[in-house]
Amino acid sequence: MSPAGERPASRRAFVQDRRTIRRATTAATLGNVAEWYDFGVYSYLAAVVLDRVFFPEAGEWSAVLTLGAFAAAFLARPFGGVILGPLGDRIGRTKVLAATVLLMAVATVLLGLVPSYGSIGIAAPLIVLVIRMLQGFSAGGEYTGALTLVAEYAPDRRRGYFGSWLEFGTLLGYTLGAGVCAILIAVLPDDDLLSWGWRIPFMLALPLGIVGIYLRIRLEETPAFTQLMDRSPAMATMALRRVFQILLTHYRSAALIAGGLVIAWNVTNYVLTNYVPTYLTGTLPDHGRSGTSEAVSTTLQVAVMVVMLCVVVFLGRLSDRIGRKPILITGSMSLILLGLPAVWLLQSGLGGQIAGLLILGFTLVCFAAVTPSTLPALFPTFIRYGSLAIIFNVVVSAFAGTAPTVVGVAVTATGNLDWPGYYLIGAGVIGLLATLFLTESAGSPLAGAAPLASSAELPPPELSDTGVPLENPPPRDHLP
Repeated sequence: MSPAGERPASRRAFVQDRRTIRRATTAATLGNVAEWYDFGVYSYLAAVVLDRVFFPEAGEWSAVLTLGAFAAAFLARPFGGVILGPLGDRIGRTKVLAATVLLMAVATVLLGLVPSYGSIGIAAPLIVLVIRMLQGFSAGGEYTGALTLVAEYAPDRRRGYFGSWLEFGTLLGYTLGAGVCAILIAVLPDDDLLSWGWRIPFMLALPLGIVGIYLRIRLEETPAFTQLMDRSPAMATMALRRVFQILLTHYRSAALIAGGLVIAWNVTNYVLTNYVPTYLTGTLPDHGRSGTSEAVSTTLQVAVMVVMLCVVVFLGRLSDRIGRKPILITGSMSLILLGLPAVWLLQSGLGGQIAGLLILGFTLVCFAAVTPSTLPALFPTFIRYGSLAIIFNVVVSAFAGTAPTVVGVAVTATGNLDWPGYYLIGAGVIGLLATLFLTESAGSPLAGAAPLASSAELPPPELSDTGVPLENPPPRDHLP
């Protein structure tokens, strides 16, 4: 038995049908599109209309309060991680992931139905607060579950490639959210946008959620989880307290490394996707600097996301060849050296804003392409989902999801427009330290699971002169 209580996996390679791998990756990716479309729509409408819908009497603090409601979701994320993550280790990944998409879709549609402050007064922002916390609870189990699912289905030699598709889905979800918002802002008069137009993006969450649920409920469990249940069925009854005990006793170093990577990755993410739109459209003009209109800001965000979509899978594939660490070091050093210059560029007019956004986008995609295949390799199968869910959501809630609100308060209180850069530099230092202590995992089997290959990697059977196989190909469950 290992120190944590899980038997070592057999070293005989498990072979998964390539069509199943693709179906699993598609289910995780499209579910992620739906989840982060829902989560991202609020970000892009916050500084454009939601501050006036729900906080019209707050003056210069309306944007901060709107971002505060966004941050409220992160208060619930740790609870979602603590409950849904270990549950996924007990009953399976696919069941929990179907539930997270359903919960997020329902909560997002409800958010689009909330009456304005002018209709029901203070009850409106309070209802928004509750719904945002429901979204946060769902997100607490969604991303790490999808990350676990893809990692456990992906062949060892291509885990970086398949993991990067998960972030392709995240970026696509954000891009769809921003694109829908940009179209509405461009075509609707301000009065229509304020009265009813802002509700449309939230309503579109329903069909996206239905697609995500359908794909996930049809998916069988991962090879790693199936092996675990065959080998140690008692793991399905492991208490939550035992999960914490194992994590803190045997995987403290892995937890610290994972937390550092999550901080660097998600501080960059939420500064770029949630704070920068407010920074460009509200903060800079309020401080006498050249900002942009809401339409231009959203268009720039969409353009940067499209560029990232074109790069993320390439970097994931590259990490399978050169390793995860070189790309993570590149992202961390970019934050340290370019975080503040990128913010200065955002303050210098449209050309500088384009350059600043591209720098931030490049930095983010270095983490986004590689971290989904790096984090699952830090933990064994029987606590993988639970450990990642707890660590990821606690860290995101404490340091990353709150970054837009903290930076917004710092800028408003001090008048110093460079605070986003300081925050990015700090995140880069933490990411670099975590990467230096990271053990390279590219090409290696996941802890607690047999080596995994795709049926596409099997040698073809010998053929006769007429093209008929002379023998059956090796079975799909094991390589000799």
